Amino acid sequence: MMLFILRRVLSTVPVLLIVALIVFAMLRLTPGDPAAALVGNNSNSEDIARIRTSLGLDEPVPVQFVRWASKALRGDLGESYYMKQSVTHLIAQRIGPTLSLSALTMLITLSIAIPLGILAAWRHGGWLDRSLMSFSVLGFSVPTFVIGYLLIWAVALHWKLFAVQGYTPINESFSGWLSHLFLPAITLSIVYLALIARVTRASVAEALTEDYIRTARSKGISELRILVRHALTNAAVPIVTVIGIGIGLLIGGVVVTETVYAIPGLGQLTVDAVLGRDFPLIQGITLFFSFAYVLINLLVDLSYVLLDPRIRY
Repeated sequence: MMLFILRRVLSTVPVLLIVALIVFAMLRLTPGDPAAALVGNNSNSEDIARIRTSLGLDEPVPVQFVRWASKALRGDLGESYYMKQSVTHLIAQRIGPTLSLSALTMLITLSIAIPLGILAAWRHGGWLDRSLMSFSVLGFSVPTFVIGYLLIWAVALHWKLFAVQGYTPINESFSGWLSHLFLPAITLSIVYLALIARVTRASVAEALTEDYIRTARSKGISELRILVRHALTNAAVPIVTVIGIGIGLLIGGVVVTETVYAIPGLGQLTVDAVLGRDFPLIQGITLFFSFAYVLINLLVDLSYVLLDPRIRY
């Protein structure tokens, strides 16, 4: 087990290096000059050249990458061009709203999707099963920002039940925290609810056809215990896999959702950095998101051992 963990941890290094290299190269190849954006419209070529020199943008791209990568390995992700603060500090400032939104989204998703998928598998072919399949198609088809704007119009503006935009830390007010994050969490959870519920339905439905389920029923075991203790337990591996994928996809979803609801998290910070061509900030956030995605996949792989003792590494 320890050897497997060590191999997986070491494998993250080349993955993060490749991601950093691709992002670094793409930023340098895209049109636009951060130095020109910094000095404004009334600048001349001498001002732009001076800013480029101070930022190190006049050096060859490989030299820039090696310098940035060597600092990143020591935990220094550079300094934001516009905010004049450490990228690590800016990420630490904005990570709270993003983690809160992600955690609330997965809590809502799992508390609804897994029971719904189990019930749909239990009543395979019934109205609940057909309704779930229809909802899955709808959840996959409607873009996140469309759901967000519809919820803002209906729930926040028309019915005035929740806050429209902004964020309140949970340590200041739990009700304010929930009021600001409930609609964004619902917006994000729609697609993941459809995905996880559908996979849960398929996995549990397959497990219910196995011989051990018929044996359990012949022994008079209650249907609830059969569904939870026998069917769900043996169908857990694909469900956990898709949950891990969902958490990884959630990283990309927060960018759009935080922008729609004006939540000051990493998603909003990413949009601001891209619009301002803030290279160090874009690179730092991308590296952080990539590391989080790799860590989630590592935890999913480790969970297989606990869920299925037949798996050995």
